[in-house]
Amino acid sequence: MMKIFYSGIFCLLACKSLPAQNGGNSGREIWIADSTMSALAADIGFNSAVLRYADSTMVKLSEGKPPIIGLQNFATSFDPLHDIKTIAWSPQFAEVAKSGELGYTWGTWKLNLPDTIHYGKYFTVWKKNQQGAWKVVLDGGNSGPGPGN
Repeated sequence: MMKIFYSGIFCLLACKSLPAQNGGNSGREIWIADSTMSALAADIGFNSAVLRYADSTMVKLSEGKPPIIGLQNFATSFDPLHDIKTIAWSPQFAEVAKSGELGYTWGTWKLNLPDTIHYGKYFTVWKKNQQGAWKVVLDGGNSGPGPGN
């Protein structure tokens, strides 16, 4: 079975459907940012969506590959014309530090390919920039069994 390591989901239909999480409104903010990034991936591709949300210092961890460090290195690590648009992910938990400047989400992803479906787990570390927008500083995950396993 092919190893896939992309953060993965299904976007939330409404904010009120969010499960309880730590971090108050900030936890909700990164939950929404994570879900919105997943929805964007269906339109422009996984890597392109992460790139839009990435901090200049971001680190991308991928299964079986060395870390990609920095926004410019990440931007040149993929071909946007062949970016994956059949991956979706869904946060399961979000938490923000008391300072309100750093937080994380983790959840599950699903990649639909013509001949198979791959599943896995992911994590994303978020940092609030000076403009108040949440940016990805660390992203990674792994492949694994499907739902319920």
